[in-house]
Amino acid sequence: MTKKELALEVIERLKREYPDAGCTLDYDDAWKLLVSVRLAAQCTDERVNIIVQDLYKYYPDLNSLAEADVEDIERIVRPCGLGKSKARDISACMKVLRDEYNGKVPDDFNLLLKLPGVGRKSANLIMGDVFGKPAIVTDTHCIRLVNRIGLVDGIKEPKKVEMALWDIIPPEEGSDFCHRLVFHGRDVCTARTKPYCDKCCLEDICAKAGI
Repeated sequence: MTKKELALEVIERLKREYPDAGCTLDYDDAWKLLVSVRLAAQCTDERVNIIVQDLYKYYPDLNSLAEADVEDIERIVRPCGLGKSKARDISACMKVLRDEYNGKVPDDFNLLLKLPGVGRKSANLIMGDVFGKPAIVTDTHCIRLVNRIGLVDGIKEPKKVEMALWDIIPPEEGSDFCHRLVFHGRDVCTARTKPYCDKCCLEDICAKAGI
């Protein structure tokens, strides 16, 4: 089985296993997803979803968050860790969106990358979830699972994993595929315990099942 054939089989099996998988960060506007994905670095999505409720209680729209003192933002987001740098990036990003994009999040990948605090993972998440465009989000679950399954061979650098997956994942499947990897990585192919290969829908095609 080629890697492309393996990828298609994995996609179909994960679709059956997690038909409704989607982004686990709560948001109702594109700028809020930008805020949440920045806060999610080295923090759980569950905690981020709680913290942003307090943030938006004080700053309910993009303009108010752009005008907020960085220290006030930091005080609220500190429980997510790395509070100082996250608050600085969020403040700067909101200011750019307000001043250069009329308060709208651009739907161009390269423009997203120019926003403060936005890397490839964040930009891909926005492209896929907000704008419905081809995207591959190489978070820690994605990188661990695609190596384990055998879709990539010993590649750990996020951008290199992303580029390798673009070659074998149909563009229209990339975003949902990565969301399903997150669910599978949390429930079955876990990082902190031995993976539960005996209840994995990919056991018979996984390169490292049982190891």
